[in-house]
Amino acid sequence: MNKEEELIRKKSPVNIRNKKASFEYFFIETYTAGIVLTGTEIKSIRLGKASLVDTFCFIHNGEIWVKGMNVSPYFYGSYNNHELKRDRKLLLNRKEIQKLQSATKQTGYTIVPLLVFIDQNGRAKMDIALCKGKKDFDKRQTLKEKEDRREMDRAMKHY
Repeated sequence: MNKEEELIRKKSPVNIRNKKASFEYFFIETYTAGIVLTGTEIKSIRLGKASLVDTFCFIHNGEIWVKGMNVSPYFYGSYNNHELKRDRKLLLNRKEIQKLQSATKQTGYTIVPLLVFIDQNGRAKMDIALCKGKKDFDKRQTLKEKEDRREMDRAMKHY
């Protein structure tokens, strides 16, 4: 990811994050994918009414899908409003999908959504990562490192 892409993600009015993902998994490789949405879904996402809690990606018939993504119904939507939790298709190149498919066949590897954002063209995008699950001792180590960083920041603040 280059600096321009990072800047776009930071300036995006919508940054819906999966905060648990970095605690639960080691990120091996990240990808940015487009999301196939209906009209009321994109309006809800632009309002920040989505959640990535307990979501995961799977590959079916050469296509990658995200399961469990919660997009709240659009307030001004009528009978055409979308389903709350439905499987949504992600848009990636065929080579990337084949690479992810071969990697997830190994035990311990999965595909996890990290972030939903709006790009400069107004399209919803999702950052996904090929991940390997952390063990309990890895999680404890992560918490310890985070606490140490906080203590160092507090100490530097007073001097």
